[in-house]
Amino acid sequence: QVQLVESGGGLVQTGGSLRLSCAASGGTFNIYLTGWFRQAPGKEREFVAAISGGGGMTRYADSVKGRFTISRDNAKNTVYLQMDGLKPEDTAVYYCAAAKARWPNSRDADSWGQGTQVTVSS
Repeated sequence: QVQLVESGGGLVQTGGSLRLSCAASGGTFNIYLTGWFRQAPGKEREFVAAISGGGGMTRYADSVKGRFTISRDNAKNTVYLQMDGLKPEDTAVYYCAAAKARWPNSRDADSWGQGTQVTVSS
């Protein structure tokens, strides 16, 4: 199983941007479909975006379409989430997850990172 470490979270004002990174180690990363999820206080973990192992297919939650972009660099074993046009409702802990041969979802993944906090002030 790969190990995942997220970075790049922080405090940003409404309309600002952040880029999250998810660095993988300990496995052949390009066979893992990888996704970003988030969990706000008092809410369940929800899907944000996902990308196939080779990067050719992507999926987004409706709430982030047009604002967030997921990408990956398999040479660096890293998946990115570029977040533009941030809103206060995007405030959450963001988690990276990877799954082999299937799309990860909030209840099914082979590996999870520890999370990184994103806070958007109004």
